[in-house]
Amino acid sequence: MPNAQNVETLAKIKEELEGVSALWVVDYRGLSVKEAQQLRRSIREAGAHLTVYKNKLVRIALAESGLPEMEDILAGPSAFVFADGDPAAAAKAIKEFAKDNENLVIKGGMMDGVQYSAEQVEAIASLPSREALIGQIAGLISGVARGLAVTINGVPSGLAQSIKQVAEQKPAA
Repeated sequence: MPNAQNVETLAKIKEELEGVSALWVVDYRGLSVKEAQQLRRSIREAGAHLTVYKNKLVRIALAESGLPEMEDILAGPSAFVFADGDPAAAAKAIKEFAKDNENLVIKGGMMDGVQYSAEQVEAIASLPSREALIGQIAGLISGVARGLAVTINGVPSGLAQSIKQVAEQKPAA
């Protein structure tokens, strides 16, 4: 019979899994308390939160939620980053922290029901933020619209110049 605390924790994990855009898993062994607090702060600023659960409970919650169980990732000490907003921003916060702290190791994760390896999570972290992508798309659309406007404006101008040149070449009759 499972103990009441594990049942309660399992329910909490399943609830957290329902509302997240991504779940990133990291190995936090060797981090000091101060470093762990800094990591939590930077992850919180990215719109996510970090929690430590037993791997077995997370595995059960994933299975009961119909998500990949991440057997190969859920080994050894694990901390779980639940990304509530932009998954790339949370992955970026983890990657930036891991750059300065070799004790933090990205193990992998899951986004939209698909499991990702550590390398794939780092690739996701390298993507521009949602806002930056929207800005890039807006710039592209603006450039196309500007080019179209110049081209459309150029047709009547070119025609008028051609007519003027023909008129200047022919002597007045």
